[in-house]
Amino acid sequence: MSNILKNLVLASLMTVALSAQSAELKVGYVQVDKILQEAPQTAESGKKLEREFSPRSQELDRMAKQIKELEGVLDKDGLTITEAERRNKERDIQNIKVEFQRKQRELREDINLRKNEELGSLQDRINKAVQSVAKAESYDLVMYSGVAYAADKIDITDKVLKLLGKK
Repeated sequence: MSNILKNLVLASLMTVALSAQSAELKVGYVQVDKILQEAPQTAESGKKLEREFSPRSQELDRMAKQIKELEGVLDKDGLTITEAERRNKERDIQNIKVEFQRKQRELREDINLRKNEELGSLQDRINKAVQSVAKAESYDLVMYSGVAYAADKIDITDKVLKLLGKK
């Protein structure tokens, strides 16, 4: 029984001490998802990736069109050509489809890899901007992940976005 009493007294004292310290503590919060959506660097990164992968994407579009045209020709001429010619055309179409799928898969993998690289770079910039705002405004603690709730008065997201917009 006395251990329970000691623990209650200790917990009460810790609560009082923490509340006294928190009065002096300046805390801020950043909404990372909002920054990732609104930061100008996000749009720049998207355009950069689009330019980088546009030629490969256009090549896939041409291949898809070629496959569709070859299948149309095969359907149209299917009854007038020999069985051997039909098998050869079907095999050619299948080979192009396999190549198309391989290139499509490689493009997706390359895009995902580059997106992750760009995201990592953007996260570094966001971290630096958060640190800059925190130091400039003398924050003791700034949190931006794993927060269930944060009051609007401690939200510094717009300040970080403003700083990112200047760069």
